[in-house]
Amino acid sequence: MLSRVAKNIYWLARYLERAEDTARMVNVNTHLLLDLPTIGRTFGWEPMITIMGSNKLFYELHQEHTEDNVMNFLLDDSRNSSSIHSSLAQARENMRTTREIFPKEAWEQLNNLYLFVKEEEANGLTKSNRYDFLKQVILGCQQFTGILMGAMSHDAAYNFFLLGSYLERADMTSRTLDVRSANLFSQGSEESNIKLSPFYNIQWMSVLKSLTAYQMYRQHVRTRVKGADVLKFLLQDHEFPRSVFFCLGMVENRLSGLPKNDSPRRTLSHLQRQVQAANVRELAYQGLHKFIDDLQIGFGEVHKQIAGNYFGEVVG
Repeated sequence: MLSRVAKNIYWLARYLERAEDTARMVNVNTHLLLDLPTIGRTFGWEPMITIMGSNKLFYELHQEHTEDNVMNFLLDDSRNSSSIHSSLAQARENMRTTREIFPKEAWEQLNNLYLFVKEEEANGLTKSNRYDFLKQVILGCQQFTGILMGAMSHDAAYNFFLLGSYLERADMTSRTLDVRSANLFSQGSEESNIKLSPFYNIQWMSVLKSLTAYQMYRQHVRTRVKGADVLKFLLQDHEFPRSVFFCLGMVENRLSGLPKNDSPRRTLSHLQRQVQAANVRELAYQGLHKFIDDLQIGFGEVHKQIAGNYFGEVVG
């Protein structure tokens, strides 16, 4: 496979995953803010920008984190390469140049999804239509990945697609935990946090829902929603497909079917051990931010090694 083709497939997957994750995050945050009182609220729309790592660009374009400003920035601003519109446009362009690799139905699905977003994004910015608009984005992305799973040979091209998907997913899960936990953990116990904030559990439920993890958490953890348990589930669970540990395992698994995989697999094995060995209940109250920062540096290193080994790139 040509390095250019592999690179385009990898980035197609990353952009598609980014669009889906952003749509889900915005929808869940919208509903959370409807459930919480405005008085004494410790967060609003700003965390959405922080999770995406786009604070610098946002402040260059806007002065305040108002709902309208954040919605425009995350949904349809072409100046933001991580907006849903930009992500789907870049995914579509990467697929356009590699159409012969994919089933025809997959191209039609992605093209139709892009055209839907382009035509309906103005309606999607309104509160009354936002939920339905974002739900269609999420379903459209999932339908695309479903087509590939059922109608595309699980060969090297499919491996590169999954590399991009799961690495992007691991990064998004870690970013969400880092930003959303900052306002929820104090130096006290879980019980003292609940007493300090009567909406503590609702906010942790929203973290789970933003990663489609709420139902699986309740099935497997079987307790009320607690911060430390949420962290453990989303970092270390071996079976949930959006936990950091699971995502790292899938990236390593797909690398095993590709040549020149020694360096990224070593880095992934180290990251998996780091995640699995973490004492999550201690991290919850001290050191979580640094722990996740270290993970994200590791994700960046894996990306550099993939780009260097397969795309012929030297990433600084």
